[in-house]
Amino acid sequence: MIEKKCVLITGANKGIGYETARKLGAMGYRVFLGARDLQRGTVAAEKLNAEGIDANPVQLDVTDENSVRTAAERIFENEGKLDVLINNAGISGSQRMTPEEQPLTDMAAIYETNVFGPIRVTQAFIPLFKKAGRANVVMVSSGLGSLGWLSDPGNSYYRVNLLGYNSSKTALNAVTLSFAKHLAESGIKVNAADPGYTATEFNGHSGYRTVDQAAESVIWLATIDGDGPTGGFYFDGEPVPW
Repeated sequence: MIEKKCVLITGANKGIGYETARKLGAMGYRVFLGARDLQRGTVAAEKLNAEGIDANPVQLDVTDENSVRTAAERIFENEGKLDVLINNAGISGSQRMTPEEQPLTDMAAIYETNVFGPIRVTQAFIPLFKKAGRANVVMVSSGLGSLGWLSDPGNSYYRVNLLGYNSSKTALNAVTLSFAKHLAESGIKVNAADPGYTATEFNGHSGYRTVDQAAESVIWLATIDGDGPTGGFYFDGEPVPW
């Protein structure tokens, strides 16, 4: 009998995380839906179960060390390994502020979720990746984290000058590269995905891309084999400038 691969997705009870869970579940993965609110995670998992998907809710607040450790212990007890981690949870912070106005308290909250959260979760699950033999880690970043795009007046992102959110995604890209170099010899691939400007609750459904399109960008990196890339930043399979 072929052993099922398992994936943990943070912030998976809605939006891009949920659609990614649905698609990977349909591909045969056992899916662990990380959610700060376990009740919402349970409702999401039940919907996926009704589609025949092996979905399991996990209480997971990426800003809480105890929550992350407990989630890692639970998955280790149930599976003994983790094949794929998708660090999807993120917040936007107060977007209607100029860099001059944005308080450091808001910046700190953004970084706690968007930067320190993925670091905290990835560190906690490294022993489970190594038990799997090889694994894929996907950091859900943003084109707004690309310094190349943000500094190009010809790029549509140039005018989106969000101090907290943009810089948090740039920092996440640097985190991606650091983990990729560190884990390369262990057969663990670490990449960043730009899902694009997607219509979700996150942005008041103002995006031009669907969650289906966004999830495909993430799934490509989640399912690459041993010959796939590591330490890269991609949008729909194409490299994004750092």
